[in-house]
Amino acid sequence: MTNEWCGWREATERALYGPGEGFYTRAGGPGPAGHFRTSVHVSPLYAGAVATLLCRVDAALGHPGELALVDVGAGRGELLTGVLAALPEEVADRLRPLAVERAGRPEGLDPRIGWHGELPAPGSVSGLLFANEWLDNVPVEVAETDADGVPRRVLVRADGTERLGGPVDGADAQWLERWWPAAREGDAAPGLRAEIGRPRDEAWARAVGTLRAGLAVAADYAHERDGRPPFGTLTGFREGREVPPVPDGSCDLTAHVALDACAGPGAVRLSQRAALHALGVDGRRPPLTLAAADPAGYVRALGAAGAAAELTDPGGLGGFGWLVEPVGGACAGLLGEWDG
Repeated sequence: MTNEWCGWREATERALYGPGEGFYTRAGGPGPAGHFRTSVHVSPLYAGAVATLLCRVDAALGHPGELALVDVGAGRGELLTGVLAALPEEVADRLRPLAVERAGRPEGLDPRIGWHGELPAPGSVSGLLFANEWLDNVPVEVAETDADGVPRRVLVRADGTERLGGPVDGADAQWLERWWPAAREGDAAPGLRAEIGRPRDEAWARAVGTLRAGLAVAADYAHERDGRPPFGTLTGFREGREVPPVPDGSCDLTAHVALDACAGPGAVRLSQRAALHALGVDGRRPPLTLAAADPAGYVRALGAAGAAAELTDPGGLGGFGWLVEPVGGACAGLLGEWDG
């Protein structure tokens, strides 16, 4: 890794996705599951909920001869594997499962799963596009206000050393003005930080654009315009622990997502808790009468309730944001009442 000064977007791109040396692209690495726990890794209930949503998309589209499930930021293919196991045979037989992931295809993956380093062509698939904790790893620039309240780009070296660069200008300045008002020039206090989410807006628009018809969903750490964190959210993860964000390829680099900025005109936002409840996942304990009638079944149901509670905990994974964007009209409202 070079130790020259550059913006956080370039440094993150190199640290996460550099050929052969990036955190995600290094050969033989454990993948995301070796360093942090996403909803996919908590329980098969999550894949089951995605399978339920996919079946609703299938019905809304009139049960097409080919139904796509595009998993963007697929890791090691865990979500697609789980969804295939949860689907009714009639739907699985028509499914075209596509993983989009910059790391190489893992050994032993179900041969039905296509593995691609890039998104499908625009307007080329119909079905469900699902991006679980993908946008938080799309690299962005970081800005910090100087002593005069002027937002400046933060420059960084591979060892994590930072300094302020030139003023934020152009499209990035316009993005800050609209979407991160606390850090805009003129009335900002010194030392405020912001992650400039414009590359994520563009990445999400490209992802949604791959659909000819269907539904696109992004599930991620998120914040809203009126509640942006004053010092940003950039951090690192390694072996299950939060660590300083050092862009040397040794750790994950992540920052929460301004999903409201990513949202297209027809999109809606809701919490993961609300979304999973709408898909039949909740943390209610099984009735005690089951313990007497079927002790083993009670233990299984109790374990599932615990996993469901973790997935829907409003102070944890349940507080994630879901950005849901229908394409073509038929798939609007598939999660019932919206809880924005």
